[in-house]
Amino acid sequence: MFRYFLQLSYDGSEFHGWQVQHNANTVQAALDKALTTYLHEHVETVGAGRTDTGVHASFFVAHFDCSDSDLEKNQTTHLYKLNSILPKSISLQKIKKMHADANARFDAVSRTYCYYMHQTKNPFLQKYSAPLNANINMDLMNEAAKKLLDYTDFTSFSKLHTDVKTNNCNIAEAFWYKQNEQLIFKITANRFLRNMVRAIVGTLLEVGRNRITVSDFCKIIEQKNRCLAGKSVAAKGLFLVDIKYPYQIND
Repeated sequence: MFRYFLQLSYDGSEFHGWQVQHNANTVQAALDKALTTYLHEHVETVGAGRTDTGVHASFFVAHFDCSDSDLEKNQTTHLYKLNSILPKSISLQKIKKMHADANARFDAVSRTYCYYMHQTKNPFLQKYSAPLNANINMDLMNEAAKKLLDYTDFTSFSKLHTDVKTNNCNIAEAFWYKQNEQLIFKITANRFLRNMVRAIVGTLLEVGRNRITVSDFCKIIEQKNRCLAGKSVAAKGLFLVDIKYPYQIND
């Protein structure tokens, strides 16, 4: 068997997240079905992460094993045919042959998400950006966001009753910036908990609205209680935008 990495992107609007679920439409299920159909053998992919329902990925990586040793050589043809099988909301960009032990999930050293918001009405932003109908203090939100780098336990921003062994994450960067009509939150970490980014954004917006202080934000993290944090923002504004590996996958 030969191992391949797939680079892909997807619109998560119509999917119940990445991971295969019983009686639910997921990205992984659609990808597995397309690969199995095209390669004429049973294929199961392993993704770099598990995006939640409605969350998008402009950059995603998955690996799979198959008996064909030449997929990389004629990948333009293979990609064209696979993309014709897949739903329009999933696009494959690259196939790369890897060493047998390469793992799209466990080898990833960091993941980066961006959350998009807009404050002016724009029909072309409605599907992939969350409306923000309030005046906010971005300087205060960036002051609070910087505090995230001082902590590792993010239980306060995790979905309750998940099956993870630890709620510890190492955040490398977290900041807000403006781009054209949009306000964007960017965050990079070695791993993320379920619902973590959306809960962080919702709580940072409380800081920006002057409903809580930066000190309050820190106390929320320290209390390790999801009930104290802000409401999770809508999934449609969240994109997984980058994944880093200790080896080159883009050459």
